[in-house]
Amino acid sequence: MSGFLTEDEIAALNPSELLPHSTPIPTQIVSSDEFTPPPQSEKQKEVEARLLAMADEFGARQGQSRRQFFQSAAGMAAAFVALNETFSAVFDASRAEASTPAMADERAKGLKDQFIMDMHTHFLRDDTRLTNFVRAREAVGKAGWNPQLVDKPQTLEDLKFNNFFKEIYLDSDTKVALISSSPSEEPQDWFLTNEQMIEARDKINKDAGSRRMFAHAIFTPGQDGWLEHLEGSLARKPESIKGYTVGDNTNKDLARHPWRMDDEKVTYKAYELAVKHGIKNICVHKGLFPESTAKRFPHLLEYAKVGDVGKAAKDWPQLNFVIYHAGYRWAAGGRAGDGWNEFEQTGRVSWVSDLAEIPEKYGVTNVYADVGQLFAQSVVAEPRLAAAMMGIMGRGMGYERVVWGTDAVWTGSPQWQIEALRRLEISEDMQKKYGFKPLGAADGPIKNMIFAGTNAKLYDFDIPSQRGDIGPNRDRFALMKEEYEKSGPARSNLRYGYVTGPVDWSAFA
Repeated sequence: MSGFLTEDEIAALNPSELLPHSTPIPTQIVSSDEFTPPPQSEKQKEVEARLLAMADEFGARQGQSRRQFFQSAAGMAAAFVALNETFSAVFDASRAEASTPAMADERAKGLKDQFIMDMHTHFLRDDTRLTNFVRAREAVGKAGWNPQLVDKPQTLEDLKFNNFFKEIYLDSDTKVALISSSPSEEPQDWFLTNEQMIEARDKINKDAGSRRMFAHAIFTPGQDGWLEHLEGSLARKPESIKGYTVGDNTNKDLARHPWRMDDEKVTYKAYELAVKHGIKNICVHKGLFPESTAKRFPHLLEYAKVGDVGKAAKDWPQLNFVIYHAGYRWAAGGRAGDGWNEFEQTGRVSWVSDLAEIPEKYGVTNVYADVGQLFAQSVVAEPRLAAAMMGIMGRGMGYERVVWGTDAVWTGSPQWQIEALRRLEISEDMQKKYGFKPLGAADGPIKNMIFAGTNAKLYDFDIPSQRGDIGPNRDRFALMKEEYEKSGPARSNLRYGYVTGPVDWSAFA
């Protein structure tokens, strides 16, 4: 698996679950085992310090420990107050809310039934071998720091189905999710096979007694037997298909089959099959290819860009092209600061601006932007950048073509991302300077459209008719969540992967 970090590079990092403070929002970038995370920035340190101070002050008044405060609605509000005080006032949050549990709880209660469709989620198969970040836990055992870990194999249970279910359906306000995967030239390195995604979807929906999960089928243009494999997968009736134009995104050194969305001889055969089987949504991973990655894999750079989206969309007006991560370049080894510096200097963000210009340039209305890691790796690291990118997409594509996806559970429960969008606003000076449209209230028309309205239209999902099944005290999951909340749920606030810097080794005691 040569696309991953080396043993020495992994050894220099630490597992993110052991960060000393389980804050409601991340205060530094967490990576997978594919790239080295940047160190905590000075601004992120300031956010963390402010948040800890509020936890000590406001939590103490309620007799709460820091951990208990951070798991509360008031703790979540405090996180966005800390961001406002560090960067600028881009979030709807106040110290009054952070210091008054009743106020925070009332706000959270008023929004918990907001309909949210997260159409970009992941978990790993039981027999996965993508276990690099567990080496840190194994090293702890070998060092004898925790006798319980000595000679005990460590696993990735936090990234598998059971924890996925908890963090999506119980720890967040998500009502419907789509399970996705990532392909590889190595069959064992697929996150999930197409069959496993369908099995997970069917299990969730059967257990819930309603339609709570959708599923992708992954397509891999150019690989041996890919078209036959896709046709077999489509027979199982996924709701949409997804591909990675760089080919093998997990093991990039093995990526022998990158492809273009506008390849008439190869990729268009996939579109033909999709139409034949009644599939209308084509989801494509783009972006997440900063300069550090481009230097390692220069032959894949052009495939990560969005230059092939426009022609495909124009040639296939009967299909919808949902571009995952909206083509955002500066994640997965880059820094949100790189994106902010680019925006300050040019008014553009690679390759989000390029994607947003496609509808006007090609005269199409069937291109959509999934926010994915664009949002996850900007909104708390450089919230002004997140606001700018939302504005860029809204101005160029219209907010009605921006859709919700979180790439959870790698970044933990998606609740912190949900709360971030609910509170995010584009500053008035940015609106005036760049012609950006405001995002509005947490449950206003624009945010409701992003959270669920557009996804519901894309997937022919009638939200009003489904509320009877999915709303409070309706399906089994709603009842389960009600009991979970009554018993005092403790949102873990964990993220899964690697970080630079200190960790809380006492967690192993």
